[in-house]
Amino acid sequence: MSKTGGVFTMGTDEPAIQQDGEWPARRVHINSFYMDRYEVSNEEFERFVNSTGYVTEAEKFGDSFVFEGMLSEEVKADIHQAVAAAPWWLPVKGANWKHPEGPDSSISNRMDHPVLHVSWNDAVAFCTWAGKRLPTEAEWEYSCRGGLENRLFPWGNKLQPKGQHYANIWQGTFPTNNTAEDGYKGTAPVTAFPPNGYGLYNIVGNAWEWTSDWWAVRHSTDEVHNPKGPSSGTDRVKKGGSYMCHKSYCYRYRCAARSQNTPDSSASNLGFRCAADTLPELQ
Repeated sequence: MSKTGGVFTMGTDEPAIQQDGEWPARRVHINSFYMDRYEVSNEEFERFVNSTGYVTEAEKFGDSFVFEGMLSEEVKADIHQAVAAAPWWLPVKGANWKHPEGPDSSISNRMDHPVLHVSWNDAVAFCTWAGKRLPTEAEWEYSCRGGLENRLFPWGNKLQPKGQHYANIWQGTFPTNNTAEDGYKGTAPVTAFPPNGYGLYNIVGNAWEWTSDWWAVRHSTDEVHNPKGPSSGTDRVKKGGSYMCHKSYCYRYRCAARSQNTPDSSASNLGFRCAADTLPELQ
């Protein structure tokens, strides 16, 4: 884990996606805390499940949402519904963290990739077991910025400095053609790509990351200390974007970007990392 804390500018006065509540820019003080350097991997989540017998919500529900482009023709042939606003999202029976693209898929060669198909509730259960917690949105964004002020990305304003890829996002035409120029069509290992100024890897791209905050789109410009978001809501905030994000559709691999899901939602591009107030005992 990486120790951090300080004052920073959260949000932006130049929102790229108006309806997401990325604005206004505001000064936020964060007490020192620890943040995982990496997204929680399949290997770590498996250790948790083996230790506790935990069953994820996707396993209980019997299905989860998977991006169409990752599915076999056999699995697709059995699906007759989709999300109206985003037809590339398909509910797949038997899709869960162990079988990210449905029953005919496995994580055996992806143990170092981020765990997927974990709901907010699942993420909280893991963090609690590990002696940690989910980061607040403010802590997450502070961590994402890596000590840089008012930059788009964790490493600066250029998406590919000197032509180098710094994150796992979509190249090509979304949603039909992923050229995988960054080396990955789906997720990448949690250790892939250069870390930011705070030593954090894949803080944008790869997998969306849950935070502890309830979702709201109106924010005060007042200077605040350790904000924890609204006291109630229906959706939880997720940050960082994923391997499916492209500027033409989901320009959310910026530090100020944000989105939301209900706490029982799970999908093939959604994971998490943990934070802590003190260094936890090793499991």
